[in-house]
Amino acid sequence: MGEVKDGTIRILSEMRFPTTTASRVLPEIIAWFKQYSIESLGIASFGPLDLKKDSHTYGYIKATPKKGWQDVDFVGPFARAFAIPIEFDTDVNGAALGESVYGAGKGCQVVAYMTVGTGIGVGLYTEGKLLHGLVHPEAGHMLIQRHPKDTYEGSCPFHKDSFLPGGCLEGYACGPAIQQRWGAPGETLHNRKEVWEMEAYYLGQGVSNLVLLYSPDKIIIGGGVMHQDNLFQMVRDEVKKNLNGYIHSDMVEGNLENYIVPPMLKDHAGLIGAIELGKRAWENENKQ
Repeated sequence: MGEVKDGTIRILSEMRFPTTTASRVLPEIIAWFKQYSIESLGIASFGPLDLKKDSHTYGYIKATPKKGWQDVDFVGPFARAFAIPIEFDTDVNGAALGESVYGAGKGCQVVAYMTVGTGIGVGLYTEGKLLHGLVHPEAGHMLIQRHPKDTYEGSCPFHKDSFLPGGCLEGYACGPAIQQRWGAPGETLHNRKEVWEMEAYYLGQGVSNLVLLYSPDKIIIGGGVMHQDNLFQMVRDEVKKNLNGYIHSDMVEGNLENYIVPPMLKDHAGLIGAIELGKRAWENENKQ
């Protein structure tokens, strides 16, 4: 929970709840918020989500692999418990918003935020707004080429390359994919050069595609996998190689250390983004 005053954001209180099942967790979260006098609410959730406000399932978590959360009305219980404005978006869009307004993307027109952890997600901020459209960006599932030395078909049940020409970025490069491919969690493999060369190969393809598709002024990459030493520069090197001089901009000259960057807000990017969503919900409700 937090507040925004005079353009400065402040986290006032925070609480973590285990994501057991929606029927158990949502009442606990609502009870926690009822301790406070809140004027608006921003929700940044894992997905996929229904973000179409004219849809009869607006505010729902849809076909998520998380047990106990499929086709769950997330926004409805909060709307019934609190007569306040609510804004709802994906967790990675929340992080993209937080970093774009208050963090490493501040002052940029177009920002891409990628998280690499249990899954891979991408949020896009353009000209003051988060990108939606048909649903919301699912760039973590872009199809990419498998590394020539990789025999692993990918962890994504929708995009295994055993039945497609190639697998998806998340299936090849998320944390569980690293563990399944190499037989151990990534955090225990920090001295295995081949592990991180392959990871950078995959992430480099994904980031290069973001550059070519959206022309972002800044690319921010967060998530637990990115804590590996030297992985950032390895990804930058792959992107440089993939672009091969095609994009002419001062931002993509040199080693890209000012273009492909870690989140300035660190692990609070999503929380700060949710607070900003709440602020925008209040502003939309109170327009003159």
